[in-house]
Amino acid sequence: MTTYLDKICQSKQIEIARQKEAISLSDMKVLVDYQFRKKNSFKQALLESPMGIIAEFKRKSPSKGWIHPDADVTQTVSSYETAGAAAISCLTDGPFFGGSIADFRKARDTVRIPLLRKDFILDEYQLYQSKAIGADVVLLIAACLTKEAIARFTALAHDLDMEVLIEIHEELELSSIPLDADVVGINNRNLKTFITDIQNSMELAKRIPDNYIKISESGLSSPETVNQLRQAGFCGFLMGENFMKTEEPGGALREFIEKMAHR
Repeated sequence: MTTYLDKICQSKQIEIARQKEAISLSDMKVLVDYQFRKKNSFKQALLESPMGIIAEFKRKSPSKGWIHPDADVTQTVSSYETAGAAAISCLTDGPFFGGSIADFRKARDTVRIPLLRKDFILDEYQLYQSKAIGADVVLLIAACLTKEAIARFTALAHDLDMEVLIEIHEELELSSIPLDADVVGINNRNLKTFITDIQNSMELAKRIPDNYIKISESGLSSPETVNQLRQAGFCGFLMGENFMKTEEPGGALREFIEKMAHR
């Protein structure tokens, strides 16, 4: 049976091949050489943030379809930053999430807080591409990468002055976390079925050493749950749909943070 993740990765391989035809790896490396911007540390931002919300710009999802198709990336990420987001996640996958490289560039031109490139990284080409468009941190998903690829991509990202967010979902993926991972994310959503279970964060967190900075991803919608996760040792909380389904995502984030502060 073909899973959501299978379909996404198959599509991504085709997309990467087309991108390489448009701009070769050697040309992409030249673009990186002209990228003089220093990263804004995602890891440090989470440690210093009182709430740790990583607000996501997300137009659609594979399981629910369009969430906010007409959302303006510049206006949305600007309002996220003003509302108190510790960092921003911007999706660059088009077919399944409605994102684009153009969205990311607009977000980079708008905000100063750390910016996560949210995509399915399968090839080193995407790491050079991420640096060229100004990413501070990239997502590496254990469900679609080998342990060796994660270690290699982490080293390359660090060489390019970017941080890495290693995402896991199940116990078997714990061994994929490299010693030099910047942040470890536990995805409450199974990428093969898109079923979400918040308890997943609670259970897996117990198995991750305290020296790693931990964040919880997906399915977060209540201040009570986020505060509970914070008490369990999480420093960050990646949230998109909860805000993007509203007319004013930045306003929804501001209200959420206010509720968190009064719990």
